[in-house]
Amino acid sequence: MNTMRRVLISLILLINWLNPVYSYELVLPKDKKNIVDTNYAFFVGKANKNEHITINDENVYIAPNGAFAYTVKLKNGENRILLKTDYNTHIYKFYKSEKQEAIKPVTEEIPPYRVTVKNDNTPLRNTPIDYGMNRISHLFEGTNLIVNGENNGFYRVKLSKDKEGWIAKDSVKKCEEEFFEPGKTFEPKFNTLNSETFKNGSSHTIEFNEKLPYTIEETEHEIFFKVYNPFVNEDSVYTITAKKPKKYYYKIALINGIYVFKVNSLPAHENKTLENLTITIDAGHGGTENGAIGCLGDKEKDINLLIANELKDILTQMGACVVMTRECDGYISLDDRVKIAKENCSDIFVSIHLNSIPDIEMNIHKNRGTSVYYYNNNSKDLAKAVETSVTNAIKTRKDGVRTASFAVIRPTDYLGILVENAYMTNPLDSMIYKSPSFPRDTAKGIAEGILNYVNTR
Repeated sequence: MNTMRRVLISLILLINWLNPVYSYELVLPKDKKNIVDTNYAFFVGKANKNEHITINDENVYIAPNGAFAYTVKLKNGENRILLKTDYNTHIYKFYKSEKQEAIKPVTEEIPPYRVTVKNDNTPLRNTPIDYGMNRISHLFEGTNLIVNGENNGFYRVKLSKDKEGWIAKDSVKKCEEEFFEPGKTFEPKFNTLNSETFKNGSSHTIEFNEKLPYTIEETEHEIFFKVYNPFVNEDSVYTITAKKPKKYYYKIALINGIYVFKVNSLPAHENKTLENLTITIDAGHGGTENGAIGCLGDKEKDINLLIANELKDILTQMGACVVMTRECDGYISLDDRVKIAKENCSDIFVSIHLNSIPDIEMNIHKNRGTSVYYYNNNSKDLAKAVETSVTNAIKTRKDGVRTASFAVIRPTDYLGILVENAYMTNPLDSMIYKSPSFPRDTAKGIAEGILNYVNTR
């Protein structure tokens, strides 16, 4: 009897050895029943490289390291999705709620009255929408405004005869007077204006007895700092014109009632170093904020930090003064990241990330590679240089240089870029970012891009 039992056990072990257990692990979706408002269901995970997987009878590509990703377009209501392997079948259910067509709000005209801004760094926008590339300035606490319309939770702000803006209603408070009459209820006065130039830029000041709204406008060779005083009349606009250096950033401050507009030029470099430059390195996410999760379960925050630490060493060797927003796995708010860069008078800010596929149809050959984002035009050439050098260094596809309204790259106080080095959720890119040399090679690419930009006339 014992002999027979041993034979059976040996036979079972032999069968299992000849036919390995095939299994897959999903990162997404996390549950078999899901309620979503997205257009696609996203399946991301890992499998045995010899395993055969289909989703709704379509073959799923599995990379040599086992990574896979696949999307299914959803219809409104219930969707049943079948995931099959050679040995089992699983059903995933997605209920897609039907999106209501948005009704475009109409601007309601209101009698003009005065409001003041509650907090520093409050966005003044050119459209009544709370996102996107529509910011025209960031106002200081106590700035006086005339509002004369309402739309979508925003007040319309009168700046001049042919200029208006929009500000969130909850960002301002009403003043005591019920209505505004030019020259009668409130009349800020201009005091002084001064300008001076120095080796790497220029500094300009303009003083009023009250806080007023401003905007920044740029042409190819000039930057215009405009302060508006519609409380006097609709033509009351004070303009400071500054020469625009080739590589520049600018700062706006309000000190003892005086607006200070300072344009800085990056120091000239011809010796292939980064001396006299302060560069802030921002390892994206951290702590409780994981960022994207890769096909194989890797957390974006961890890879970001590995790259950041390598980049710190390389930039330091090139002569730069390096500032880190985080050097360990801790949570740092977006505001604090910006604050760290500003307090250290950074010239350049580099935020390090890895990408994930948005709510679109998955294409493993298209949705992959390195992309670099910027917000202000002065950072575009730096973004281009870094995209080129990173893709050369780690052999990723060029995924593009684009604008985006990311909080850490919006300030004009430095040249700011955000680098998405590869796609966490692309099986082909996972072969790249899982390489042991990836953090160092990526850091070398970013550093080389910065160096090329700084040393190019």
